[in-house]
Amino acid sequence: MAQFILTLNVGSSSIKFSLARAAEKLETLGRGAIEPLGPHARLAFQPANGADMARALDRGEGRDHEAAVASVLTTIRSAFPAVDIGAVGHRIVHGGPRFTAPALIDDAVYAELAALEPLAPLHQPHNLAGVRAARALFPIAAQVGCFDTAFHRGHAFVDDAYGLPRGFYDEGVRRYGFHGISFEYVSARLQVIAPEVAKGRVVIAHLGNGASMCAIREGRSVASTMGFSTLDGLPMGTRPGQLDPGVMLYLMTAKGFDAEGLSDLLYKRSGLTGLSGVSNDWREIEAAGTRQAEDAIGYFVHRIRYELGGLAAILGGLDALIFCGGIGEHSARLRSDVVEGMQWLGLALDPGANRTHAIEISAPATRARTFVVPTDEERRIAELTAKAAFSSTILSSPP
Repeated sequence: MAQFILTLNVGSSSIKFSLARAAEKLETLGRGAIEPLGPHARLAFQPANGADMARALDRGEGRDHEAAVASVLTTIRSAFPAVDIGAVGHRIVHGGPRFTAPALIDDAVYAELAALEPLAPLHQPHNLAGVRAARALFPIAAQVGCFDTAFHRGHAFVDDAYGLPRGFYDEGVRRYGFHGISFEYVSARLQVIAPEVAKGRVVIAHLGNGASMCAIREGRSVASTMGFSTLDGLPMGTRPGQLDPGVMLYLMTAKGFDAEGLSDLLYKRSGLTGLSGVSNDWREIEAAGTRQAEDAIGYFVHRIRYELGGLAAILGGLDALIFCGGIGEHSARLRSDVVEGMQWLGLALDPGANRTHAIEISAPATRARTFVVPTDEERRIAELTAKAAFSSTILSSPP
């Protein structure tokens, strides 16, 4: 019997959603987005077999997350009148040390996830606003949390710990890693695209407004560039990435920053936005042509290369590099700049394949192969939700 799954990826200013049917295999029936939330919200929905739907939401529909999710339901019902949602799958950025797999969200689980909000203040409160809205609209449906941190929970102590007194680690001050839903999906797709490569030493670079890299051995995460929070590792659209803690001590003691001021600086005004002086949109930065914009591109590339070398060292070598995410999938320049001069690691690109965004962009006879694999977090959330809610195991397959 087919079961219908709604997925919700709820952010501070947007909601991405999809509708899927789970039977013997997973079928995506449609996907869409609302952005930006607020008085100028617009909803777009693309049914798999039908005309695209788009409309501006009135002020009531777009005023908050609960109202926006209700608009999603109205739109889905107009396109699929007979659909009865059996489960709602939620992207939850932070699952802490306990949630190592998708979980049914009841009151107790919700309270645990709410307690993690300080660790992901840009994401967790909005993820949970989506949960509240879905619980109100679908009181009988299973609510399933799918965690960005879960994929990384098998790391060794040396890959999870900080050089602080051990008691902090025991209390949960440790490296968690994020973007796990994306890494899971891409890793599973690689098993279809190049199964012999998927068994080896792989680094996946999820490069977008949020960015991180993951070292994977035999399909399992062994290290991540992100740590305790979503601030660490690579520079991102508005976040700085790796930063000497002494900088924050200086900002507090010499510049008068308090916790609120630091949070605003680190989460909203740094990264590519702060470096380029342009925006957090990679396309605008590439097109700007200014010295600041080029410096921002150079720094982003430098940090990716720096982390790639470290992750390859942890893996003991490299069999494949995978690019995904909005920048990784669409910027041929970024991929070329990252791989240039990396022959020592076995990497080299075919310029023509790179320009056309082919699935494999390796030069012939390279020791380590390079791929571009579009990620699909909504599909992976639907797969995980089917397993948790209906005990239906659906392996990743071509969308």
